[in-house]
Amino acid sequence: MNSDAINFTPNPDSSTPLYLQLAAHLDCLIHSGTAHGAVALPSERALSEGTGVSRITSRKAIDYLVAQGLVVKRHGSGNYIKPRLEQPVSKLVSFSEELKSRGFAPSSQWLSRTLGPATPEQQIALQLAPTSIVARLERLRLADKFVMSYEYSVLPESVLPFPAAVGDSLYAYLKERDLAPERAIQHIRATNAGEVLAAKMGVDPHQALIFVTRTAFSRVGQPVELTHSYCHSDYYDFVAELRQTT
Repeated sequence: MNSDAINFTPNPDSSTPLYLQLAAHLDCLIHSGTAHGAVALPSERALSEGTGVSRITSRKAIDYLVAQGLVVKRHGSGNYIKPRLEQPVSKLVSFSEELKSRGFAPSSQWLSRTLGPATPEQQIALQLAPTSIVARLERLRLADKFVMSYEYSVLPESVLPFPAAVGDSLYAYLKERDLAPERAIQHIRATNAGEVLAAKMGVDPHQALIFVTRTAFSRVGQPVELTHSYCHSDYYDFVAELRQTT
């Protein structure tokens, strides 16, 4: 991000320290989408020169944003905005499409893509016969190389006969084959990372996570996907619009 685009004007009459004024201005740019994860923030020196504040002020402003969890410092690389995904709970959206719309680069780190017999839980959730085969997808979902979530998806073999063919976006793959789900039921609750999951996600054991279970359905009402997602609570906001009934 070009420091000239920050367009910061301090308020000399404000009792708020100058570094907090600058931090608040950068916060607004981040949340408005003007500054996004695909572009690094200016260095302390560039930020100082572009805004007319001292190096100490620019450093304190960036450090404040780091402490607030909005920015991460990468040694030898720069300052980067942490991804933050507002996931609407009333809309079935693709993880990849949602991140792209916010300026982040989505990707998947595959842990496994296999076929195998459905478990009793999967048979019930997907309305399958006891002898059914399912595709299992296990992966980490990333945004600009930040691990956003761990995801474990199960689909009937009739929907996904070749799991290794799926790229970064499962829904894009299904959409190309006219098999994309049209509605879903999600259950969201808080949980803590066990040691195995923490190691996979690169977080501390017992760290708070958001656990989402989604069952998705085809246009004719047939269950086509069961996904368990463990989401990094620092990177996700689940948003619902509420209306008063009359």
